[in-house]
Amino acid sequence: MSKSDGFFSFLSSQQTAQVYLKSCYEKIEEQDVEVKSYQNYNALLYYLDHGRKFYEIGHEVDVFAKPVLYFYGLTHLLKACLLTKRPNYPESTVLLSHGVTSRKRKKRHYTFMTDEVKVQLNGLFPYFSEHLYSIHPIPFEKIQMKDLFSLIPEMQTFFSFQGNETMIVVGSKESRILQFPISILDHYHITKDSFLKRIGPYLSKMTHIEERKSVITVQLDESLESFNGPFYKHMNDETIYFPLNRKHFLPISEVMIHYLLLYNLSMLCRYEAEWWGDLLSSKPELDYPFILQFLDITAEKIPKILENELYENVHKNN
Repeated sequence: MSKSDGFFSFLSSQQTAQVYLKSCYEKIEEQDVEVKSYQNYNALLYYLDHGRKFYEIGHEVDVFAKPVLYFYGLTHLLKACLLTKRPNYPESTVLLSHGVTSRKRKKRHYTFMTDEVKVQLNGLFPYFSEHLYSIHPIPFEKIQMKDLFSLIPEMQTFFSFQGNETMIVVGSKESRILQFPISILDHYHITKDSFLKRIGPYLSKMTHIEERKSVITVQLDESLESFNGPFYKHMNDETIYFPLNRKHFLPISEVMIHYLLLYNLSMLCRYEAEWWGDLLSSKPELDYPFILQFLDITAEKIPKILENELYENVHKNN
């Protein structure tokens, strides 16, 4: 059990929400700390309450409606997180759009795995990416669903069933040692020094580097705490995963990955009735098991990640 477990429940009263926001605003050196915390605590309460309820209902309903409920659950929890760092959110109506688009007309022989979404300049997606995860600009203009699936540690079992792993385990959360097979240099088409230079900005100081028995061992001065890409954490055993292929080396948050997948699935659920109905009834494609597995993962993982982020806003390094 993590320290943040139950933090959503702790923030369910006006008093705890207001005191919490005050602490958040003091950390970001907001000028009107007292005033802003009182102005925003109700919004924080409702964002959290609505987000949690969407997830709770999503657990109970048929898979038919899960994408919509999980997508709106995620967006509400994201807005709660934004309110802790952006006291005036939303600063404009431009931010109320999703910030991403999908193909309006599906091609013949359409499959979800090869579908793609396109990032917009404005809207919630680029806004929370920048203000929650310091990712600006987004390192891609459009991306395919199979590439997003490829960056989720818990999906690796399904990729391995196909003999097509897209990530490898390189360490664990508590360890200060990461180990990479020397063969990964072939996948990235670079030398060892270039590879270490590439991963360096996403790690704490590397105190020791050793190459032995086809393994590159990197020792850090402290264990990994941030799990934005290119390092991702499995929610069950807290092992650290790293993309096996160069094309999947994307320094983005896993929350961004889930947002894009849920957005596209929710659009299919709402507006592509024939395709969505056929997927659920006849299960014709590889899409079906991957989507089903992803929905189970995101329903459990994303609330935990965002609950922990809210907790760490005021408890990290305390």
